[in-house]
Formats: sequence, C-alpha cells, structure tokens
Amino acid sequence: MKTLFALARLTLTELYRRKDFYVLFILTAVVTLAAGSVNFFNDEKIIRYVKDLCLLLIWISTLLISVVTAARQIPAECEARTIFSLLAKPVTRGQVLLGKFLGCWLAVGLALLMFYAFFAIVTGSHEHRWPLGGYLQAIWLQWVMLGIVIAMSLLGSIHFAAPSSTSTICFVLVAGIVVVGPHLNTIALQQPQPLQTIAYTVYFLIPHLEWFDVRDRLVYGWASPAWQDIALASVYGAAYAGVFLLLAWLGFRRKSLNPG
Repeated sequence: MKTLFALARLTLTELYRRKDFYVLFILTAVVTLAAGSVNFFNDEKIIRYVKDLCLLLIWISTLLISVVTAARQIPAECEARTIFSLLAKPVTRGQVLLGKFLGCWLAVGLALLMFYAFFAIVTGSHEHRWPLGGYLQAIWLQWVMLGIVIAMSLLGSIHFAAPSSTSTICFVLVAGIVVVGPHLNTIALQQPQPLQTIAYTVYFLIPHLEWFDVRDRLVYGWASPAWQDIALASVYGAAYAGVFLLLAWLGFRRKSLNPG
C-alpha cells in the first residue's frame, strides 16, 4: 500500500501542475455563477434549467479530466523512460497500474469536491436549500462511475499507441454507453436475428453509467436514493473497474516498454 500511495501521489502532483484542470474549473465556475443571477427573472424553471446545465458541465469536465489524465499515464512513463526507474525500485507492473489508477481516481475525487462545493455554495445561497445528503450521494456515485471510466482509459492506453487515440476512443465509448446503451434492449426487439441477440448481449455486457446519474434528483428536489441502492451501485461499479484493471494488467504484462 505504501508503494501504491507513493505512485498515486506522483499522479496527483502531475494533475494539479497542468492547466487543464484549472481551465475546466474556471469555466464551470463562470457558468455556475450564472445560477446566482437567474433569480432576477423570478422564475423557478429558469433556475432549474441553469442548475441542470451546471451539473452537466461538472459531468463533462470531470469526464475530460478522468479520460485525458488516465490515457497519458503509462505512455508518458514509457516515452520518458521513467517506467524503468519505477520498475527498478523494485515495483511490479501491477503496482504501477494500480498506483496510476489510485492517483487518477483520488485526483478526480478532489476535483469533484471542488466543483460541487462551489456549486452548492452558489445555488444554496440563493435558494436557501442545502441538500447535503443529496450532494454527497451525487458526488459518491459520480466518483464510482469515474472509477470505471479511468480503468477503461488505462486499459485503452495499454493497447493504443497515442494518448490522443485512447482519449478519443474512450470518449466515443462513454458517449455511446450513456446515449445509446440504456435503449439497446428496446432496439434489440426491433431487430432480426442474429442482430437481436448481439444487441441484447452488448446491453448486458456494457457498464450502465447512466445508473450513477442522479442530477435530476438534485435539480427537481426529488427524494434521494436509498442507501442500499447506493451500496449496490458501488459494488457494481467496483466490479466493472476491477474487470477493466485486470484486462489492463494482463495486457501490460506483455507490453513492450520501449517508446514507439
């Protein structure tokens, strides 16, 4: 564990030295501050629309941070040849992979806390509502979901040469899972065989990231999910992240560490 946290600390340091996190945070802050001015119109629907936009921006920003940060971890180490220094400690390839995952996951968790804290302060000061339990559930579920995305990105970085390729493919996959994934079972009913079986198989194999989205509950003030449902979703997310990390480790064992 000491080795894993040492590797994770390096990843955390790298993220907060880069400018992409600060750019995304400032962009989110600017849009969130707009929520503070919507009361000028005295229209509750406008407030909800702006809150929905802010939460969507938080999701997009943290997804960008997760995918881009995870996609460049292993390739950057190989290109700079620092991977050989890490493995000479001695550190196993599995420890390097887990350390990178832990670092990316902790980094995006801190980013989530900052985004949601700012959002809660601005919206709460105008609506005079502080649904802290709902915010904590939303943060946790989104963090678990991002763990799946980070593990998926690390898996892609093992098999694709450039971080840009990994990032693009992961963004396309995540968008497809979120937009098309929930409707695959309905689409399957309208398809002939063997397309119907293929669609159903894909539907049950993909991680359903939309299950971790509780933004509507925050926007419309709906009841929070039961804690047993939160626990089940957490186990579900951990299982998929574990599968992706296992596949990444199997590929990393056979991967040549020479750049290019």
